[in-house]
Amino acid sequence: MPQTWMLTGANRGIGLAMTAELLRRGDHVVAAARDPQAKALAELAAAHPGQLTPLALDVTSDESVAAARTALAGRAVDVLLNNAGVYGPRDRQSGLDVDFDAWREVFEVNVYAPIRVAQAFLPNVEAGQARKIATISSRMGSLAANPGNALIYRSSKAAVNMAMVVFGNSVRSRDVSVMLFHPGWVQTDMGGSGADITPAHSAGGLIRTIDASGMAETNSFRDYAGEAIAW
Repeated sequence: MPQTWMLTGANRGIGLAMTAELLRRGDHVVAAARDPQAKALAELAAAHPGQLTPLALDVTSDESVAAARTALAGRAVDVLLNNAGVYGPRDRQSGLDVDFDAWREVFEVNVYAPIRVAQAFLPNVEAGQARKIATISSRMGSLAANPGNALIYRSSKAAVNMAMVVFGNSVRSRDVSVMLFHPGWVQTDMGGSGADITPAHSAGGLIRTIDASGMAETNSFRDYAGEAIAW
């Protein structure tokens, strides 16, 4: 039976690859992005009539999220995926030299936005059959890895892990599953051309793992193949 997925950052990278795969297998996708009319999404919509709903959404804006929530009122969403994310500057991310303005901007997208979106669209998820909320985190947010660089990005991913676990505990009694995922080192604008895997490979693994997950996996931190990652 076809499902409805809502993805933020659906217009490029992993989000676009997941959108394409979900449409290919017959699901419906609410493709949320600052520019939901981007060429790549428009081409997918044309190739899969009636399956893709473009949704204008700036995840850093309360007003934009409120408008999107109104536009989607009453629509059931089986899986909500917080995919939008940024890395921040490639320099000034060390323990001895950090760009504080950039740090705030990265937290706005990587930490505050997933909670903002999850809270706003929780009624849509509760109206769905699968009742799942997933967030793209990163192995780089693992404290157990004892990292020594990328302070801004790593701290944002560690923070979103904690934020979503708190959220997951808050909605556990509503039978909504909350999960965090490392997508792999992916060949995207963020990951670079020398990364390990393609967006399509990551997307396929994420979809399969999310499909196979439920309340037993709530508040889990795993990679795209379902392997547990140390917090």
